[in-house]
Amino acid sequence: MKIGIAGGHGKIALLLSRILRDAGHEVVGIIRNPEHADDLREAGAEPLVLDLEQSSPDELAGHLVGADAVVFAAGAGAGSGAARKLTVDRDGAILLADAAEAAGVQRIVVVSAISTDEFDPGSDDVFQVYLRAKSEADADIRARTLDWTIVRPGSLTDDAPTGHVQAGDTVPNGSIPRADVAAVLAQVLTRHRAIRRQFEVTSGETPIADAAF
Repeated sequence: MKIGIAGGHGKIALLLSRILRDAGHEVVGIIRNPEHADDLREAGAEPLVLDLEQSSPDELAGHLVGADAVVFAAGAGAGSGAARKLTVDRDGAILLADAAEAAGVQRIVVVSAISTDEFDPGSDDVFQVYLRAKSEADADIRARTLDWTIVRPGSLTDDAPTGHVQAGDTVPNGSIPRADVAAVLAQVLTRHRAIRRQFEVTSGETPIADAAF
């Protein structure tokens, strides 16, 4: 498979790139900062320097032609304000979906977050705006005819992977290593699982290959 990853320099994206590379897949990582290109190459991804906040769907689509799937793993990141939660976490995901449709890429996998639909619509708090951004992006993706999957992990850690998760439409709040999230993403991509499905996932007792997604 040829897979494009938006937010290619993120921790989950780099971990996913290594998994996919080791399984023989071709990965293109979309990044804003050209100084990150070598990190992507080391992880097995070909860097594509393109700023999602400055790109049009047609421009991005031109780089996605021939891909089998795309992954949205981008985010404004810690320390960013509320405005960029909307322009990156929400609008970036919608842009990728628009571009995928224009390029004829049917498969899209989105990294969201647990409990995003519980945001306070009247709050200007940055975290609440982040939840709103994710929730609104997810709703846009679900309304499309793409073969979408929305993965909503719990609090992310840099702990060593366990290879075991708890997954379902909703699960109790909890944490999960980024490496296990990357393994879940690889499963849904390469095994063609959870098509047109949204699920939450945290650390648990079930092997990833057997999890309910």
